[in-house]
Amino acid sequence: MAGEQRNNPMHGIKLEKIVTDLVDHYGWQILGEKIKINCFRSEPSVKSSLKFLRRTQWARDEVELLYKETFIEQRTSINPWDNLKPQD
Repeated sequence: MAGEQRNNPMHGIKLEKIVTDLVDHYGWQILGEKIKINCFRSEPSVKSSLKFLRRTQWARDEVELLYKETFIEQRTSINPWDNLKPQD
C-alpha cells in the first residue's frame, strides 16, 4: 500500500495544512475569488472550511489542485542544473 502513494505529491499532507497554507499565501478574499465556495467568502474560518471540504469532494479536489499548482508544481519546475554554465 505504501508503494501505491510513492508518486503522489499530496501523500501525507493533511487537509488542515493545505487550507492553512493557502490562506497564509493568498488570504481569504483572494482564495474565495479563486475557488468560489461560501466557506471561503462568508465569515471564513479554517474550522468551517475543513467541515465543508470533508463533506464535499468536488470542492476538496479544487482546493487540492490549487495547492498543487501553488506549492508543489513550482518546486518541481525549478531545475537547479539550469543555472550551471558550461565550462569553456
